[in-house]
Amino acid sequence: MQTTGSKRSPCPRFRLREVVSIYFTMLTLFLVILVAALQGTAPQENYFPYKVPLDPRGLVELAWNVSYPEQVVHFQVFIKELKFGLLFGMSDRGDFENADLAVLWSDGHSSYFGDAWSDQKGHLHMDSQQDYQLLSVRRTPEGLYLVFKRAFSTCDPKDYLIEDGTVHLIYGILEKPVPSLQAINISAIYKGLQRVQLLKPNITTPELPRDMKTMEIRAPDVVIPSQETTYWCYMVQLPDDFPRHHIVMYEPVVTAGNDALVHHMEVFQCAAQFDSFPHYNGPCDSKMKPERLNYCRHVLAAWAMGAQAFYYPEEAGLAFGGPGSSKYLRLEIHYHNPLVFQGRHDSSGIRLYYTASLRRYDAGIMELGLVYTPVMAIPPGETEFFLTGYCTDKCTQVALPPAGIHIFASQLHTHLTGRKVVTVLSREGSEREIVNADNHYSPHFQVDLSPLSGDVLITSCAYNTEDRDQATVGGFGIMEEMCVNYVHYYPQTQLELCKSSIDPGYLHRFFNLVNRFNDEEICMCPQTSVTQQFASVPWNAFSRDVLKSLYGFAPISMHCNKSSAVRFPGEWEKQPLPQIAKMLPAPIPHCPPPLAPPPPPAVLINLGKTTAD
Repeated sequence: MQTTGSKRSPCPRFRLREVVSIYFTMLTLFLVILVAALQGTAPQENYFPYKVPLDPRGLVELAWNVSYPEQVVHFQVFIKELKFGLLFGMSDRGDFENADLAVLWSDGHSSYFGDAWSDQKGHLHMDSQQDYQLLSVRRTPEGLYLVFKRAFSTCDPKDYLIEDGTVHLIYGILEKPVPSLQAINISAIYKGLQRVQLLKPNITTPELPRDMKTMEIRAPDVVIPSQETTYWCYMVQLPDDFPRHHIVMYEPVVTAGNDALVHHMEVFQCAAQFDSFPHYNGPCDSKMKPERLNYCRHVLAAWAMGAQAFYYPEEAGLAFGGPGSSKYLRLEIHYHNPLVFQGRHDSSGIRLYYTASLRRYDAGIMELGLVYTPVMAIPPGETEFFLTGYCTDKCTQVALPPAGIHIFASQLHTHLTGRKVVTVLSREGSEREIVNADNHYSPHFQVDLSPLSGDVLITSCAYNTEDRDQATVGGFGIMEEMCVNYVHYYPQTQLELCKSSIDPGYLHRFFNLVNRFNDEEICMCPQTSVTQQFASVPWNAFSRDVLKSLYGFAPISMHCNKSSAVRFPGEWEKQPLPQIAKMLPAPIPHCPPPLAPPPPPAVLINLGKTTAD
């Protein structure tokens, strides 16, 4: 306590010049901080917002973050029971041959970490350019955490280029000590594959309305079939007199323990033209599934493994409920069960967040690509066969407003043989922008694009049918194929489907030509379906090349459809293919400066003892 007789500390007195100097110094400092914040900063190395299980048994898990300013991905691999090492990496198709790998291995005494690659025979080699950089190794009672980073592009021919779209992640567990990296026998280790979208869209989370409500669309207590691939369908009915709302967000609800089995999920709204839909809970390809469920194709929500919540922009929402809207929804879940677990129960689904406070714009979802029809087919035994669907300038002129629309998200979709998907916007004969592209194929992607009336949208898909001995035709079935891009946009228009297929008359000429060339008898009578005709084709070099050429020049049948499935007025049959005179240049990878000094070939690490967090 201060006594009355004590002297007060003298307060400093500043001259006007000093006050002004301090003021401008603080102002400058504030502006520097503000500019740095606006430019964006790299996420902290111990912050991992994205997470996927790598191993169906729950032994290995990956978490990661993406730094766009640094063009770097930070990885955290968790292994529950580390024995003598771990392999983690990427390859074009999920193979352990020609793979880019980060490897942790032990000879029984010491442990090492290094950047490696595998050749065509699966033999491992230390990479001369060490681009996987180890950041930390940490043991806990739960297991081992390995943290490292790598640039998107390294310009190392042995490294995988991390780009938008699906990345095939591979992992392997070493259960015995190895004297060296080269001694690792890939064929003898426990290994697996997971597909994720590593480069997540760099968007801000919009503010959500205060009156927001939630609704869970979940399939109750499904016993996951003991087979590798299952598509499960479940019908849901909205309450009677459910008023019009805007969906503003949705997120997955995955049953605990099934994170590695629930691959992706979609919620579809049924066609309003039907008063009722039968209840169904079972495999989507079952003969017991009612035919009417095929009229539930309007996408409300879609999620894939590794994705987080999906937000609509603050100015728009997806309308559902109210007059003219069906109260029937169909949930579709893709289960991926490579270890063929038996008796697993699941109640996964999607949680919708919606509001009665309608936003400025109704968002719409438009289908681009190919019509679901068997006239578009892929021959068997193809390593890469392309099919292309068009949304022509004639359709966008009649269906889109003069100011165009704003696309804010895109979802690519094929079935089992799809490998690559790309949608390109063309204007006046020149490719202008890529709407969405995936060289390894996956679902969701955030975009910012504004197609105008008169633009052309071209969607191409590449397929691999090496493991099939019959032609794969287009259609809704799992063993059939699709090539579609669901684009999310606003303001909503009447255009819901802008897709194409080859003119049926030209396909008829193809069957005629194959018959004449091969002296075959492909029945072309009216009672024989296109699928049956394709099944009768002798797939030799001639028939393959003719079909590929036919799809590249034959006129198309355009489906420029309203939400009622009725086409816009106009002539849509035997339309010429859009002519594109100028293509977009291929992207050039960004190469970071070389590391100096170069890191050692392998890093000796101390795994230490188990410590509590």
